[in-house]
Amino acid sequence: MLANAYVSFKNECMYDLDWNLLKSFLAVVETGSLTAAARQLDASQPTLGRHVAELEAKMGTTLLRRTPRGQEATEAGAAFLADIRAMREASDAILRRASGAERQIRGSVRITASVMIGSMVLPRIVSRLRHDHPNLQIEIVATDSVDNLLRRDADIAVRMVKPTQVDLVARHIGDIPLVAGAAKDYFNLHDRPAVPGDLLDHDVLGFDRDDALQRGFAAFGVTIDRSFFKVRCDNHLVLWQLMRNGAGIGFGQKPLFAADPDLETILPDLVLPALPVWLTAHRDIRHAPRIRAVLEGLETGLTAYMAGEWV
Repeated sequence: MLANAYVSFKNECMYDLDWNLLKSFLAVVETGSLTAAARQLDASQPTLGRHVAELEAKMGTTLLRRTPRGQEATEAGAAFLADIRAMREASDAILRRASGAERQIRGSVRITASVMIGSMVLPRIVSRLRHDHPNLQIEIVATDSVDNLLRRDADIAVRMVKPTQVDLVARHIGDIPLVAGAAKDYFNLHDRPAVPGDLLDHDVLGFDRDDALQRGFAAFGVTIDRSFFKVRCDNHLVLWQLMRNGAGIGFGQKPLFAADPDLETILPDLVLPALPVWLTAHRDIRHAPRIRAVLEGLETGLTAYMAGEWV
């Protein structure tokens, strides 16, 4: 049965099997559900369901099965995955090279960045880019997860870690200093900490599941657990707004503090690790005019931001 299905697949490909059917099937396998696959492909769930059913009809076999963990490939479906992934890689490579052959600064550029950079810093930079290049269309994906540039989930990434994939080109453009601080309204009701140990007597905002701040305190010889943080959230933007509204002392990027007249920094001698900033793009498209223009605009804007010249 499996051998017959595989032969059927090879024969069907000779008659120009619709790539969209294969792409839908692969997305369901990799995400585990029709809903997640539809979200990934920006399509409707019924459309993906029809694609899978049509592909199964063409192959003459069942390709997916429902399990407690979600949708999984059957033995017959799994036999096709390597070939389909190879087709996807070839398709992506063709698109990247086609993008690299462009000559005009026009078209869409998709930028992925952290939630804080994407929501607090990129809007001003993108506004300038659109002013300088009105034929550009900019898409921003603000997420703290690492999007896959090899899969064209984004064209350019602003990352705080150096990428390791060999097909990506990354440039370290600087480091963002971190500081501690709070809203002036908070300090109207509480004494300002004079030394790091004074933070133990304050309302300090922290992460819920991430233990980065606990490890930071441990580096100063202070042991705390998550209960020390009276308000917790793993979303950096939510923590920032909590701090701005006087909920407690927080930690953040120095240029953002400097740009907000309602905030005040404390403990100037407190040494916090800086955030390295890497601009990353796939090597196949980095010389495309639209990509190069956006990379240059991002580097100019982010460099000014890190130098405190952004305000």
